[in-house]
Amino acid sequence: FCQSTTIPSLPSNTKRLSTMISITVPPEYGWVVLGAGVGPVITSMYLGGQVMAARKKYGVNYPNLYAVPKVHEKADEFNRAQRGHQNYLEGCDSYAVMTLLGGLKNPITCAVGSVCFCLGSVLYMKGYTDTELDVKTARYKKGAGIKWIGFLASLVSTIQLGYGLIRS
Repeated sequence: FCQSTTIPSLPSNTKRLSTMISITVPPEYGWVVLGAGVGPVITSMYLGGQVMAARKKYGVNYPNLYAVPKVHEKADEFNRAQRGHQNYLEGCDSYAVMTLLGGLKNPITCAVGSVCFCLGSVLYMKGYTDTELDVKTARYKKGAGIKWIGFLASLVSTIQLGYGLIRS
């Protein structure tokens, strides 16, 4: 996976000043690109659409990011939808970076993890917006825990890549 070579023009008695590392992009990496590049965009568009529908349903106009209790009649209902999308936005950038890096080491694991992360993010919002569920636990009542399987797959893969580069 990683190879270390010294610059051949240096005399043999000279200390190694520089090292070049080559990384081979695995053939399955295309799945990683789709999972880290396209999947999160589609997920964000879907979740954003849910917030737009909630804005219309609950009468929360721009520029308000969140509904104000006692000003908006259904503030909690709208805020749950907004929070579901905001939670996704808080983690999707670091997730995409880890997936693109970790996918160099474990492309299929990271690609499958992307499905888990994106689907789990949608399920997170589904649970959070269900007002019949307790707000403290609603987020994970509809299967959102799979989001963290995808996140951890990319995290571990990125750690493996980094460690491999350090060791080479």
